[in-house]
Amino acid sequence: MKGKKELFGTNGVRGVVGDSMGPELVLRIGQALGAMRPGTIAVGRDSRSSGAMLVHAMKAGLLASGCSVVDCGILPTPALQFIVRGRFAAGAMITASHNPPEYNGVKVIEADGTEMGDEEVIALEERLGSGSYSLADWRGIGDEEDGSGLVDRYIDGILAHFPPGAGRGMTVAVDPGAGAACRTTPRLLERMGATVHAINATFDGTFPNRLPEPTPAGLAPLAALVRETGAAFGVAHDGDADRAVFVDDRGRYVEENREFALIAHHVCRERTGVIVTPVSTSQLIEDVAAATGCTVRYTPVGSIYVARSMLDLIAHGTDVAFGGEGNGGLIYPDHQFCRDGGMTTAMMVALLARTGRPLSELIDALPPYHFISEKKKSSRIDEIVPAVVAAFPDHSADLTDGVRIAKEKTWALVRRSGTEPIVRVMVEAPDRAGAEAMRDAVLAVIRPFLD
Repeated sequence: MKGKKELFGTNGVRGVVGDSMGPELVLRIGQALGAMRPGTIAVGRDSRSSGAMLVHAMKAGLLASGCSVVDCGILPTPALQFIVRGRFAAGAMITASHNPPEYNGVKVIEADGTEMGDEEVIALEERLGSGSYSLADWRGIGDEEDGSGLVDRYIDGILAHFPPGAGRGMTVAVDPGAGAACRTTPRLLERMGATVHAINATFDGTFPNRLPEPTPAGLAPLAALVRETGAAFGVAHDGDADRAVFVDDRGRYVEENREFALIAHHVCRERTGVIVTPVSTSQLIEDVAAATGCTVRYTPVGSIYVARSMLDLIAHGTDVAFGGEGNGGLIYPDHQFCRDGGMTTAMMVALLARTGRPLSELIDALPPYHFISEKKKSSRIDEIVPAVVAAFPDHSADLTDGVRIAKEKTWALVRRSGTEPIVRVMVEAPDRAGAEAMRDAVLAVIRPFLD
């Protein structure tokens, strides 16, 4: 029987520091990773207060296994992935991404720059469980180098896709959220020629002004900054900056599915093929595909499934135009196969420069689907999916990840979160009333199974 992941979720292993996440676990992950991927490993972390403790534990495990380590310091996850690709045996990122500050975790990066896939993660977990990794003797312990300057490769790699001065004359408001993007996004925009106004742009692992998850309420100060400065847009990131979310020139939060559709349309005007995205994505992406001569391929939720599906399609001779999730995590196959908030920020600059139109006008021109996303705590998640399937017999049911039920232009997805002990409910319809009616119908079915 094929094994399954126990520790690792959709995007690495995460937990509350001092409870399920601590240096002992990270040390063992380092030892197991070093045994699986001998060579030189690049490590990095986001700005969380527990990051230094855990990155030292990771380095100790890798060094003890005989690997050499290059410590890249605090930087975005996509920056470490760009640095690793083709240059290192693997990478390890200490981050809990969008989770609250008491969380931390580990993302393992393969030599091709993608996150470690399920089969290899299962093998890694088996090593952890059995202790099947050998430690080097005193003559075989690895060396450590400072790699803090390597982040410039990432910024240069993004800039290589755009003409010099692409953002000249543009004003941009930035909220890195005291996270890893403090080190990259303001610099990136300035090098594109933009005038930058930033808030929350100093590392602070307690995230004092807003949580790492960029939400409409948390980005109210960014919206105010956009209006005060006359910025073309505002951009914010989660803790490790693999996602980017936007506020338009009127200070309105841009729902991430609409962001995805807008940027996908921009990219796919020049590059046709398959758009790869999870089952949680808005029908807007189908509209984009139809308008640009592309098709859509759906995957389970999680950027690793999108990235590996893109790579598999390319390996079999299929043209891939674009990929991403409806949460601000977009993947550019010409750049790298992972979510990249920095690249998305630069692409927004290029898009607005090309069209010469305000972001608010472009967003308002998209079809008016209404999207709702909620999360509920449940200790009976396994009972929810069959209950939903049974309750909606006249809807199609896609079991790629949880269950997505659909009828005409209205759909709902109910699935287990890969990062938290919750069930996620996503609903979309052509209008608010239809979306709210579908949400209420689904919640009525799953309510007996909620905590």
